[in-house]
Amino acid sequence: MHGLANLHVTAILAQQSSGGGALVWLPLVFIFVIFYFLLILPQQRRQKKWQAMLSGLKAGDRVITSGGLRGTIIALREDYVHLRVPPDNLRIEVNRSAVVSMAPGAQEETKTSG
Repeated sequence: MHGLANLHVTAILAQQSSGGGALVWLPLVFIFVIFYFLLILPQQRRQKKWQAMLSGLKAGDRVITSGGLRGTIIALREDYVHLRVPPDNLRIEVNRSAVVSMAPGAQEETKTSG
């Protein structure tokens, strides 16, 4: 009789656990959705904005590099830019992807001239 009762209890537990399987995945899906909207989507937007900024660079723009150098673009090449850096007006060549932003003064100038 003991064996039959254990079999019956095992069958009931199997039925209950098979119905609750979806509930086990629900918190994981919810966490992924939260991560997508809080981390992944904003990063994709920043990446697109940065790519647009890089493609819109032109001679005369004032930029800031990832190393902290501030300079004015004097020439553009496919993969790199030539900057004139004060105070000695040094001409340096940096990778285009090293440009992280436009200098604040340059953004105001482009808004007022456009």
